Amino acid sequence: MNAPDIRSVLSELVILSLRNPRAAAQQIIGWRLDRNVLWTALALAAAVNTLIFSVSLVLQPTPGMPAFFTSPLAMFVLLTGVLVITTHGLFWTGRALGGDGNLGDIMALVVFLQVLRIIAQVAIFLLMYISPGVSVLASLGTGIIGLWILVNFIAAAFDFTGLGKAIGVLLIAMAAVVLGMSLLLSIVGIAAQGVLLDV
Repeated sequence: MNAPDIRSVLSELVILSLRNPRAAAQQIIGWRLDRNVLWTALALAAAVNTLIFSVSLVLQPTPGMPAFFTSPLAMFVLLTGVLVITTHGLFWTGRALGGDGNLGDIMALVVFLQVLRIIAQVAIFLLMYISPGVSVLASLGTGIIGLWILVNFIAAAFDFTGLGKAIGVLLIAMAAVVLGMSLLLSIVGIAAQGVLLDV
């Protein structure tokens, strides 16, 4: 598949995710991507998110930002850890609630959600310089739409007939993610502070 074909497929999949997220999830799952490809894509998504975050900090510094957030390496480790914890949190919670999905399916959907997130971040970042007020509304809207897509992706991945169990999976998994992030933040924060002190 050449570059124009990839762009075309991606564009169609983005539109389908907005119109019919369950159908988009089923299409992504149907690709049956190799686990190594998914891990690489996950790391790449974390790297791109780190780049966007670092650029935004340079262009719009935030006073009082914890020191380790200014370290690209620390942010990359943090974001990668969050994606890994989120993937496993969704998988094990979904299985515990009777879902039939597998880890590869969840990982593929999490990676694609990151693609959507990156597209939205870039659009909102550019919109910020045109109309800051509109960019805030756009950020809120994309957050709500993102949750809607995620719930439907979870339902499709675990073959849930309704969204009730999918919402339950999301809530329980997010609680696990918060706990995991707290531990990860403490580890990354200590490591980053050590690096900064050495410098």
